[in-house]
Amino acid sequence: MFVIAAAVAVAPLISEALRKWRIPSVLFELLLGILIGPEVLHWASTDRFVTGLDALGLSFLFFMAGCEIDFARLTGAPLKRGSVGWLVSLALGLGVGLVLMITGFAISSLLVGLALTTTAIGALLPMLRDRGMLDTPFGKILVAAGTAGEFGPVVAVTVLLGAASPATEAMLLILFVVLAIGVAFIAARPQPPRVMETLPRHLGTSTQLPVRIVIPLITGLVLVASSLSLEVLLGAFAAGLIVRIAFTHEQAEAMQPRLESIGFGFLIPVFFVVSGMQFHVRALVSSTSALERVAIFLALFLAVRGLPALIVYARVLTWRQRSALAVLQSTALPLLVVITQIGLETHHMLPVNATALVGAGMLSVLVFPLVGFAPAGRDAEAVPVSGEDLEGFDPATVLF
Repeated sequence: MFVIAAAVAVAPLISEALRKWRIPSVLFELLLGILIGPEVLHWASTDRFVTGLDALGLSFLFFMAGCEIDFARLTGAPLKRGSVGWLVSLALGLGVGLVLMITGFAISSLLVGLALTTTAIGALLPMLRDRGMLDTPFGKILVAAGTAGEFGPVVAVTVLLGAASPATEAMLLILFVVLAIGVAFIAARPQPPRVMETLPRHLGTSTQLPVRIVIPLITGLVLVASSLSLEVLLGAFAAGLIVRIAFTHEQAEAMQPRLESIGFGFLIPVFFVVSGMQFHVRALVSSTSALERVAIFLALFLAVRGLPALIVYARVLTWRQRSALAVLQSTALPLLVVITQIGLETHHMLPVNATALVGAGMLSVLVFPLVGFAPAGRDAEAVPVSGEDLEGFDPATVLF
């Protein structure tokens, strides 16, 4: 644990030393995890304690992603376009997966197809915030597209890759959504004056009451999702959305630094370091086939997840802005880890493909933000996202 904690601390120092290239800290967390892991220096290994922290870190990553999303500001055309773009990616991904299965490149079109449709919005949000782009028009469009690219695959994984039949999983998913909506409805009710006075007062003391309320909410919804045989990430994501709804703007602003300290200061980087430790780097570097598949999957991320952005946002963004969005929303990683683990456990994914997919995801976290944010940063404020600019949008013209 000491070695893992040291890697967590060193990663942002390396990122700061190389700040000229604005390489995200998450990449160095992965690389340091590989370095200290069993396949290189073997300074650290996973046990039940580390595995538990790893699972909690992944849950907190999706919780923070849900907490960052303000649906009140994303409703309408941005979210509609993001959803349509993901549906186009899903169709492309399943088609590509089918071709790969027919040619013997893969043994499951569904698993590979879903892996190609993911967007690591949880990893992109800190980069957006650090660049001051989170509240820009371009940032809102990217968050909407990334939300669809994270939430859509989670739901698809839950329904299509669950232990039960898709019909049963769909019913369980509906039950979970109804439960989450009920919790959100209760949480969104006006808070009594005593609660309005108590929460801020305890936030400044050693009790940290609002933060303590959030923790059982996360673990509770993750537990409910797991008990219903649903993907636990769905529970963590829903918890973030509920927290966003439940607390007032002032409460959320006061609590945000505390939650970020727990998440981005500890649990989330632990997840990325442990993910690096579990990466089969020897299988990658010792096989020419695996390295070729990394390049192929990296190109497929751009084709399946990136190309729809060039079409869906044709009436809203300039060509350079669409190109930036296409590259950024092709960034993938956390869900790739989940999908590849499911594939290996169910024997529906070749080990070489699992390794190559995660390797391609790691490269996407390094390369795509560097490429995408460069043109986006210059034009972020110039994106037309008013109702007039988005008027006349017809999803049918995109899909058909």
